[in-house]
Amino acid sequence: MREFLVRVGVIGGGQLARMMIPAAIELGVELRVLAEAEGMSAALATWQVGDYTDTDTVLGFAREVDVITFDHEHVPQDVLHALVDAGVRVHPGPEALRYAQDKLLMRQRLSELGLPVPDWARVETVGDLDDFIADHGGTAVVKTPRGGYDGKGVRVVHGGAEVAEWFTTAAEDGRGGALLAEELIDFRRELAQLVARRPSGEIAAWPVVETVQVGGICSEVIAPAPKSAGLLADVAADVAITIAEGLDVTGVLAVELFETIDNRVLVNELAMRPHNSGHWSMDGSTTGQFEQHLRAVLDLPLGGTGSHEPWAVMVNVLGGPDQGTMTDRYAEALAGHPTVKLHNYGKQPRPGRKVGHVTAIGSDLDDVVYEARAAAAFLHD
Repeated sequence: MREFLVRVGVIGGGQLARMMIPAAIELGVELRVLAEAEGMSAALATWQVGDYTDTDTVLGFAREVDVITFDHEHVPQDVLHALVDAGVRVHPGPEALRYAQDKLLMRQRLSELGLPVPDWARVETVGDLDDFIADHGGTAVVKTPRGGYDGKGVRVVHGGAEVAEWFTTAAEDGRGGALLAEELIDFRRELAQLVARRPSGEIAAWPVVETVQVGGICSEVIAPAPKSAGLLADVAADVAITIAEGLDVTGVLAVELFETIDNRVLVNELAMRPHNSGHWSMDGSTTGQFEQHLRAVLDLPLGGTGSHEPWAVMVNVLGGPDQGTMTDRYAEALAGHPTVKLHNYGKQPRPGRKVGHVTAIGSDLDDVVYEARAAAAFLHD
């Protein structure tokens, strides 16, 4: 009879749950997944299909595991609180997750903590937004408080009428009809800082990384961010640690940051789970983010976060091939770039969809970037 250290339930059957599987196997952890539909990425694990917004379904799933975690932040608060009330260990907990679920709450809480954020306002009407735009040079970034990702739910506008339909939709969702307005940041580059925190309070931080966005979707990650050693790295880590402690986050926390033209570091977004900006750590760090996340939610000692080589580069495979599958391209990609690691999410190709990624590590950044990009190029058209 097989023996497991513990059973971890993951709500959400996407690629993040899929990438937890190898780490779970190595730790002797049984992973069980509650997926939204058949055929999702995490089908390699023990899984069931169910509605993560239905309390009875989630409570039934939770009875078969020892701790619950997530590969997305969309489980409703009433379901999360029902789990806690039933005595289920939930990491991160509902009080932390609400700040990842609602950007307005997030901005308010980060401001209360004295953390650096763009100038922002809660706007409830087109007139409110026009006033904010007038006070900020004629332009604003408008975000829907809930549900946006990969550039969705975000617009740069010059007048409130450009998002009039968003106010209507927000009013119909029963949450007050407000949008988040932010100043348009003149930034030099985008960064991300990942940390992990266990319930007993131990925190571990990876190096701050640079992320490259194309069409609002992360395309590449460079670890560590070039020219980040010293003050920038210290500030990024301090910000993420303050957030993890101030919001009582357990598990992996990703803090997306702007490095501004005038040398400020501002918090853009939060993700309370393993994150695209941390995929490099699977091959480039002593402890990858998926192993670390499992350690953290199980309250096990955290692993080291040092790097195997001076540089690691992750390139997303977006869309996949027009004809055939990624696996059809393996022979050429692997033969031409034997030092690169390929990760396939088991998804059907679709324009703009993240279907996999490649990672390269080494001592020369130019060489590492070339290897990662060239290998990825074999996997999409």
